[in-house]
Amino acid sequence: MSSILGTRAHLPGVFVVATVMLTAPPLWAQQTQRANDERITVAGALDFRNAYMFRGVRQDDTGTIAWPSAEVGLRLHAADRGLTSARVRVGTFNSVHSGWAGSGGPSGKRWYESDVYTTLSLSFANAFAFDTTYTAYHSPNKMFTNVKEIAFKATVDRPVLGRTAWNPYALVAFELDTKPGVGQLDGGFKAGRYLELGAAPGASVRRVRVVIPVKVGLSLGNYYELAGADHRFGFFSVAGIATLPLTRWANVHGGVEYQRLGTTTKTFNAGEASKTIASVGVGFAR
Repeated sequence: MSSILGTRAHLPGVFVVATVMLTAPPLWAQQTQRANDERITVAGALDFRNAYMFRGVRQDDTGTIAWPSAEVGLRLHAADRGLTSARVRVGTFNSVHSGWAGSGGPSGKRWYESDVYTTLSLSFANAFAFDTTYTAYHSPNKMFTNVKEIAFKATVDRPVLGRTAWNPYALVAFELDTKPGVGQLDGGFKAGRYLELGAAPGASVRRVRVVIPVKVGLSLGNYYELAGADHRFGFFSVAGIATLPLTRWANVHGGVEYQRLGTTTKTFNAGEASKTIASVGVGFAR
């Protein structure tokens, strides 16, 4: 995925792999967890935001940005101990823009991004989860080249401090089938390797669920290249997300995220060292 505003500002072309599944779990995911005992699950969301950042790299912050997404899950295995759950999920994430990356830009078309992903999720002793996700990324309005990525995510899924579930996790992602300047976050010469560390402590206040995700994005090698040099630190993010159930299966949610950027991501953000992102949307899961 090309950093559209970076190109507009005469910065190097940037290719990004964008998926809420791997970097910013959809807000309806909180409801999907409640439905994990079901053999078949269906979930979806429609979110609106003022800016689209992926792992610290700005894609667009003009016009209206809409994120429609949907997912179907199938339980393959369930037990009381050992491997307590095995589930496969197939989903799609889309980004539709009225600004520079969409109808207001050189393509003249709104549909900027369409991704398809498949995840195998394994849970052990109802306390530890390991996900393997393959994602294919496509731009219907031809604003970036097709991108492929495989990612592995390990999550501790139980309280670690008192009764608070912090859900700490580590994610490692690998860019696949790349060429110099093609299929890479940084538009560099070599396929990148990415590391993300984070947690999502949360609490319920009456009917409202509040979560405070914190994460840091790092290069394990060639992920944040700039002028031939790879910079380790990509970004730091802290956010606040509030979710209000409307029915047993539907919710409304909103939040604000602050990102502090590193050397490469700051350059791709037209020299701005930080970004604040606001979002609001509706979701469902059953």
